[in-house]
Amino acid sequence: MKKSILDCLILSILLAGGAVALPAAEVSGQSADSPLLMAQAPAATSNAAPAGARRGGQRRGPDLGPLPEIHAPVPNTLPGLLGKPLKWKSTGVLVAPQNDPSHYLYSVKDPTVFRYKDKWHIYATAFMVSGPAAAALQNPDAGAAAGARRGGGWNMVYLSFADWKDAPNAKLFYMDTVPGFSGYRCAPEVFYFTPHKKWYYIFQTQRPAYSTTETPDDPTSWTPPEQMFTPDIPTPRLPIDYHCIGDGEYMYLFFTGDDGNFYRSRTTYAEFPKGFSRPVVAMRGTRDTVFEGSITYKIKGTDKYLTLVEALSPTRYYRAYVADRLDGEWYPVEGFDTFERPFAGRNNVTFEDGVEPWSGQVSHGELIRDTDDERMILDPNKLLFLYQGISDADNRGDYGRLPYRLGLLRAIE
Repeated sequence: MKKSILDCLILSILLAGGAVALPAAEVSGQSADSPLLMAQAPAATSNAAPAGARRGGQRRGPDLGPLPEIHAPVPNTLPGLLGKPLKWKSTGVLVAPQNDPSHYLYSVKDPTVFRYKDKWHIYATAFMVSGPAAAALQNPDAGAAAGARRGGGWNMVYLSFADWKDAPNAKLFYMDTVPGFSGYRCAPEVFYFTPHKKWYYIFQTQRPAYSTTETPDDPTSWTPPEQMFTPDIPTPRLPIDYHCIGDGEYMYLFFTGDDGNFYRSRTTYAEFPKGFSRPVVAMRGTRDTVFEGSITYKIKGTDKYLTLVEALSPTRYYRAYVADRLDGEWYPVEGFDTFERPFAGRNNVTFEDGVEPWSGQVSHGELIRDTDDERMILDPNKLLFLYQGISDADNRGDYGRLPYRLGLLRAIE
């Protein structure tokens, strides 16, 4: 493959541990397989994923400290339903893409969910085409639609409803219409931060960002996004799927790197949402086993923490890990640590009576929390898992245009 002088110069800087940021004009002419596109630092200039966010392959990044040991699974001594081989029943599709004259959605995914004022509230990622091109996609003129189909990018949506049976009829609100929320924004987490008496909205820009409100049921009320990391804080090549949890002293920010590692950063309650430390590798595996969509909970009535991480292969499923401290060692839970015996995956999910099986995987989701504050308390006797799914037949082609939908898993005896 022919490399330009600019390509070679930037690659040499990056391989030496440096960083390069280029304006969009410098990379717009590169092919999809250009080494420049694969190596450049992420730059969120639109709702298309940053050029560094290509999926797959090995990525170089900064040295984030020693790698922890990969532990053997520990026996499952967890309470309640968590202490048994899990079986789940799935609903049908509860949340699917909706279009309007200026938005054309391919998917709804990566949900965060909470209960507030007697309603369920969901913020989620959507891969969408916005503006005039969205109308073209809804135009029966095949030529206009073909041109528009080349566009699209990641942003978010919001919906609310009183009962899960009402979810399919809930109207989507498009977050890119809120000031400060246009461009690349995805993978949200929403929680109430007790010391500030405010709700926090954490999401990916590629680096972590936050907004706040006192009224999370009004999607227009969120403050303009701000960055959580200072510019000098290094990250892996592709930091993704941030989530926060607090232990009363520190607020922790966990995320994955699309590289087989699970990362940890923290700040004090007094400094939150600023003051985060340099990330370290909290746990590691392989890219097939520690991939993305992680979320961490405190198990109610115990001193244990539970982390769920989405595994990639042979198809997406969730594995479970436990620790005694948020800054401690994470251990796989025996019986929740393989494709054959997952925490949640195709091998322990069936569908409700009358529901045609619609997903062959369990991908990025959240368990329903016992409380909605920063402690992320999980009731081990009431397990509900809002997840993204897709049929095996549809799971092919361009990642952004894969037609992911949301459904709900209920743990059964």
